[in-house]
Formats: sequence, C-alpha cells, structure tokens
Amino acid sequence: MTAADPRLELLAPARDADIGIEAINHGADAVYIGGPGFGARDKAGNPVSEIARLVRHAHRFHARIFVTLNTILRDDELEGARQLIHQLYDAGVDALIVQDMGLLELDLPPIQLHASTQTDIRTPEKARFLQDVGFSQMVLARELDLAQIQAIRAQVQRAKLEFFVHGALCVAYSGQCFISHALTGRSANRGSCSQECRQPYTVKDAQGRIVAHDKHVLSLKDNDQSANLEALALAGIQSFKIEGRYKDMATVKNVTAHYRLLLDRLMDRHPQFSASSDGHCRFTFTPEPEQGFNRGGTDYFVNGRKEDIGAFDTPKHAGIAIGHVGRVGAEEFEVVLNEGLQLNNGDALTWWDRQGELQGVPVQTATAIAGQRWRVEPNLPRDPALRVLKDLFPNTAISRNRDMAWERLLAKPSSERRVRVDLNLAQTADGLELSLKDETGVKTAVRLALPLEAARDAKQAETQLKEGLAKLGDTMFEARRVRLALREPLFVPTSKLNALRRDGVAALEAARAAALPRLPRDAAVEPPVPYPEDALSYLANVYNSQAAAFYARHGVKVIGAAYESHEELGEASLMITKHCVRFSLSLCPKQAKGVTGVQGTVRAEPLTIQHGEDTLTLRFDCKPCEMHVVGKMRKNVLQQLKSEPMTFYRQRPTAPRT
Repeated sequence: MTAADPRLELLAPARDADIGIEAINHGADAVYIGGPGFGARDKAGNPVSEIARLVRHAHRFHARIFVTLNTILRDDELEGARQLIHQLYDAGVDALIVQDMGLLELDLPPIQLHASTQTDIRTPEKARFLQDVGFSQMVLARELDLAQIQAIRAQVQRAKLEFFVHGALCVAYSGQCFISHALTGRSANRGSCSQECRQPYTVKDAQGRIVAHDKHVLSLKDNDQSANLEALALAGIQSFKIEGRYKDMATVKNVTAHYRLLLDRLMDRHPQFSASSDGHCRFTFTPEPEQGFNRGGTDYFVNGRKEDIGAFDTPKHAGIAIGHVGRVGAEEFEVVLNEGLQLNNGDALTWWDRQGELQGVPVQTATAIAGQRWRVEPNLPRDPALRVLKDLFPNTAISRNRDMAWERLLAKPSSERRVRVDLNLAQTADGLELSLKDETGVKTAVRLALPLEAARDAKQAETQLKEGLAKLGDTMFEARRVRLALREPLFVPTSKLNALRRDGVAALEAARAAALPRLPRDAAVEPPVPYPEDALSYLANVYNSQAAAFYARHGVKVIGAAYESHEELGEASLMITKHCVRFSLSLCPKQAKGVTGVQGTVRAEPLTIQHGEDTLTLRFDCKPCEMHVVGKMRKNVLQQLKSEPMTFYRQRPTAPRT
C-alpha cells in the first residue's frame, strides 16, 4: 500500500466469527477480530479455528481479516504470543494489529503488521518512525484534525493511514490511560479496562467549591464522522474504522451498512477512489446508526475543538425521541407518538427525571388506542413499592432505546453481497465451453463434451440458455451479461446446462482464490532509524525486555518501565487527554479572552474530581491544550498485584513474600 493507493477500506469490528461474516456480507472490506489471547478486549477472544472460518469467507470477496494482538506483554508471555502469531499466519490471517514493540524483535512469520491505536500516533515523526520499522498500516489518534492528518500523510508515503469514524470514544489518548490500573488493578493496556471515565464525579475548584456535582465529566459522546468521510479521504485516510468489538450483530450489521453506502456514494463522486474488496451489497433495511447503542454523536476534533463533546449526564443509551407522555395511571400510562411511529411489546422507553437522571422502563404490552396514542403496560415487579416510574408526568418527553421491530428485522438475513460476472457460452468441436469473467477481470473457462442438437425454436432456445446460465442462485455471483457464441441455435438439456454452470462457478471461485495474494510484510529501513526521542518514561508502555531492546536498538538512551511495572508509586499522570473539563464547563481562560469583566479572572488552576473515596487532580497544559488526570495507585492494588511475574528490569526491590 502506498500514499497514492486509491483503494478505500471499510474496516468493521467483530466480537466473533459469525458477526465478522455478517460484517463482510454487509459491505466491510476488512474485519478486525480478537484471537484467543493478548487482545485489548479481553472478553472478545476467539479460537484460531473460528478465525480461519472467517478468513475463508472474507477471502471469497477479497476482503481481509486482521487480528488484534495489541496488549503489552510480559517477558513470560512473549513465547506464547510468538506461537500464536504463527498459528494465525497458517490460518490465513492477513495482518496483526499490535502495540508492543517487543514483538518486532521475535522470530515472526512474514505477516503484515499494523500499528494499534494504543501506539498513540499524533505526530508525523511518530508515524514516519512506525512506517520505517515495518508497519504497513497505522490507526491515527482520534484527536487529530484534518490539517494534522494531512501533515502525517505528507511524511508517510508507504503505510496506509487508518482513522476511527464511528463508535465509542476513549477520553484519553489511546495507550495513555492508567486510571483503571491505578484504581482497580485492571490494565487498559492489557485488555481489561474498568471504564473509570464513565463514572460520575464531583468537580471542585482550587478553593474547594463545587463546580459540578455527580456529572460524568470524563465521559464523551460517541464518534460519528458520517459527514466527514470525503474530507478525511482527501486528507489521506484510506481505512475507515468502526469501533465495537463488544457490539452485537445487529449493531455491526447496521453501522457497517451505513458506512458502506456512504463510501460508495463518495466513490461515485470521486472516481479516483475504489473499494479495496469486491462485490456489491443489497440491504433489506435502511441503515439507521442511531438505533444502536449511542451516547449522542460528535465528530470530536476533526474540524477543531467543539464545546459539546461530552456525555456528562449519562454514559447510557438515552435512545431516540419518539413522542411524549399522555395520561399516567396507577398500572399503565399513555404515550403520544410522533407521526408514523408505533410501539411494540418488548420495547424499552426512557425519559429524564427532574434531577437530570435518565430513567427507563421495559414495555410489557403496547396497545394502540387511537391515532398516535398508545397505552403502555410496563414490565415492573408486582410489589407496589417497586413499581416506581420516577417523575413520569403528562407531557414528559419519551425516547426509545430498544426497538423490538428493528431488532427482529436485523435478526433475519438482511444483506446479499454479490460479485458481478459475465458469462459467455461458446460451441466447441465436441460440445460447449462456458467462459466466466468477474468484475475485477479474473477469468476462467470450463468445457462439457456432449452431442449437440439443433433447437426447434431458436428464440425460445436462446432465452432458455441465457436464463439458465444467469440462475446463479445462492452463489456469491450475479450475472451482469450473458452472451451466446453459437454457430446455430442449440437445445441443451437443463441438467447439462446446470452442471456446466456449477462447474464454471466453482472454477471461478478457485481462480479468484488463486488471484488473491497475501499482504506483504514491509521490511524495516536499515540501518535502524532513530526513535524521535532519546528518553522514554512509563508513558511508552515498555513492559518486557524485548521492547526495551527494540527502543535501545533505535537509539533510545533512557527507557522507563511501563506503569504496570509499579515503578511510578507517587503521583503520576493517569490519563492524558485532549478533552478539557475547564473548557467544557466554560472555565477556560481562552474562552474568557476579550470578555469584559471576565478576562483575567479565569485561570487554568487545577481542579479536583471525586468519585467515592477516590480523588484525582486535573492539571491543564494550555500550550498543547491538553489535560492531565493525576493521581496515585491504590495501596490495595499494589498489594494484590505485586506477585505478578516480572522479568523486565525492576528498579524498586520486590518486597519478600510472607
């Protein structure tokens, strides 16, 4: 892949092989999926045999499968990771998505390497370095704007640039968040994030005054770049990545189809771009991304800093507005729906109470009354004390965050993906030859020896032959053109024609498989290029001796151990983020600039945030416009994890076991 490569890639997530297959069927050019270990979503692992099944299906459409092996590894885990990588290569996996540079020091098969979001790629220098050490594709930081993406593209000529376009947003720069490990012992860099960013916090200023009470100030809305795909492509992005390896099948179908349609329209407007896999999709539904779990949408920093990027009220799915409450009774209530909508048994409804908290209730029975008015019998406990619908009053706005009709629709087969093919039937000396050529130019031909018999009705015979050849049924192909090159109208028995067509389809599938090359492993530049910095702190996530050797080989003089090594026991930056709580709460000095009576009175002093017994400090670095969440590791976390195997150098002596 090069910077001039015009092929665009829609990269979809998969929790398991079945979801991955449906992602391919709904238009994905590539799918990323977790293997049996070492992935940054520890509850989304899959056996190699299942990944091989997904590979076989994807390769039929010349789509690709990438496996996430993107945690940081201990020394005692490296050999297991190496063996797994060989197994994945033998299973046909096209590329690995990795974070730990120690893997590059191992004896690996020639599998293509992609740089994970955890490698925190924000600068042209970092991106160029990763290209020069052998990465063929890299996902850029979500926080970049278009100009920054263009600057990276100018420096990266070979590697393919990838960007998240949809799904949940990590508030921290990826790989730069240690709050989960510090407070719970669960490391985000090792696939077990406890999502402390989604907790409610009370914010206080330097004088101890409450600025915000129990707000989810580190929780962001969900990423939605639907309106920016063209700008991103023109800036140099070639792979458009959907977040969501924990998402269900309906969500993956829906969101993948949505972006497939958008990218197809983009390519229609810009013929210099093309898809990186084959086939065309027909959907039985109209994609609606808002139907899936979402916290509201934001395009984050792509077009510059925005004020409204936070999901401060709730990290939950509030749903889609559908109407308002009518009458409220003792056992049921009525809803007046917006025009054209209806309710279903099993739906889930939500509303906001007077304290700004999201409330919700499942629908047991929904009954149409008249017009857009519906009676709702909620699914609640029989105990009257528990049958509480807090602050549900007439005229309360109602949303729906579970639509059973939508779920039933997407539970059925909802897409067909077909590769167009031209078929040509010719007469030979001893029978017939069927030539097939797919839309990419792959060709094949099969022959059938049989005595030929002139047709009594020439027009009918021609129609029967063309229709018979075009009946590609449940194969992956659809007929684009059918031509007959016969010296005379012929009668061909249906059984013989069907057998010839089946042989042709099988031969074309085999030819397509032979025409799909393995993705190459890019060679590292020699002699080894220097890393952009000569000293690394715990922020570099170096957790094993091979990673340390990698950085030393690339000129780094001082190499700090990863936070998980427990060398940073004092206060440390547990999160570095482009999101600024001061800015979101209208307390940023830059916002006050030029405002009479306010300018000069607002300072970027630290704030504190508190949840339960945990208090963290927010420090603001205004020059790069970044926020650091500062705190210490809990003593109980250090105690419970101190016995974890560690052969990478440890500066601090280990306490003897008792």
